[in-house]
Amino acid sequence: MPECVVVQVGQCGNQIGSRFWDLILHEHAKHNRSATYDESFAAFFKNKDSSGTAIGYGQKVSYLEARGLLVDMEEGVVGQVLKSRIGELFSHNQIVTSNSGSGNNWAVGYAVYGPEYRERLLDALRIEAEQCDSLQSYFLINSIGGGTGSGLGSYMVEMLEDNFPRVQRFASVLCPSANDDVVTSPYNSILSYSKLIDHAECILPIENQALADICDRVGSFAGSHGRPKREAIKPGSAITDSLGTGSRPSNFDAMNNIAANLLINLTSSMRFEGSLNVDLNDITTNLVPFPRLKCLISSMAPLYVAADHAVYSRNMDQMFTDCFQRDSHLLKVDPKSGVYLGCGLITRGDIELSDLRRNIERIRPTLKFPVWNTENWKTGVCAIPPAGQPRCVLQVSNNTCVQTSLKSMVERFTKLYRRRVRLNRNSEIVRHWCI
Repeated sequence: MPECVVVQVGQCGNQIGSRFWDLILHEHAKHNRSATYDESFAAFFKNKDSSGTAIGYGQKVSYLEARGLLVDMEEGVVGQVLKSRIGELFSHNQIVTSNSGSGNNWAVGYAVYGPEYRERLLDALRIEAEQCDSLQSYFLINSIGGGTGSGLGSYMVEMLEDNFPRVQRFASVLCPSANDDVVTSPYNSILSYSKLIDHAECILPIENQALADICDRVGSFAGSHGRPKREAIKPGSAITDSLGTGSRPSNFDAMNNIAANLLINLTSSMRFEGSLNVDLNDITTNLVPFPRLKCLISSMAPLYVAADHAVYSRNMDQMFTDCFQRDSHLLKVDPKSGVYLGCGLITRGDIELSDLRRNIERIRPTLKFPVWNTENWKTGVCAIPPAGQPRCVLQVSNNTCVQTSLKSMVERFTKLYRRRVRLNRNSEIVRHWCI
């Protein structure tokens, strides 16, 4: 069973990461009633006894420890995570923090904190690697709009390539919107992207504005049938809380929930059995035809289940159709305007292989593929449904429309740089990058 170490960097990375661990535990608890440590647990967790000794497969879960690393140059978010119900998943060896912050400056995270904390970070990564039997990938979660997530995240990607060259580096990054309130976010985004393209093996961008639009759209629909919004959405859906208490979270929490559910569905085949299993290595191998064309777009369906199924229901074929609609993507792009270099579909729940093949044949004529790669479809079938839903479909594809998002970042970067806005500590690095 391949194992994965999750590296959460910066405030946003740790907030999404905390939702990821919360939801993944809830999912495993639902489908593993006997609390037996098995291969599905081993992908992201270690089982230890009270003395810290590792316990093998087939034993009862004694003390779970996450295969992860919490990194932030401000203690606030990490402190909240450690005080929450998932805090006991992490030991002091898995936490690297400071109390000064990066000031939303990529250069501070990359050129100051990177070298300063290099040995601590490297020791923490090595400890995690040594406790894996078959380490396949490092899964990086960060935002590229702030200082720590972009700067220190870029430094860590370089460090991972230097010290663990044979281990996959999969980066899930949150991209700032055009009206982001961080003035330096265009600098941070471009500088971070340049490092990720050079050193990560696959990039999964998620845009803040796309998440906000999805939450607004779902919220307006949920309250449009003469009932309160919180009653229209079934507890346990992707956009709601993980425990199914019925409380509808704020838009900010709902955005984190959507991003966390994307990662959970992406890694479902690594954790549970199915007729076609897909792991992060398969995604990178099949959906990245050229080394530098490594940015993937993603979408999920359904994002929530209505409490009254008669009000809002989606049949199986409609779920596949929704995954290819513009409004369902977690990046503000139009997939129909671009060319698909590769497309991956991961299904969960009561969806048969025949259903998957039938929908691929139905949707294929509506999509544009290059003549040399018309059959590049990667499929995965996981028998275990997500918690709170009978089934779902995740679509991950390599589409040339991602250039729309990248061009928008470059335009915002150029506007600031031409006016020499906020060129202080970033200045020499930005000028060097432009040259």
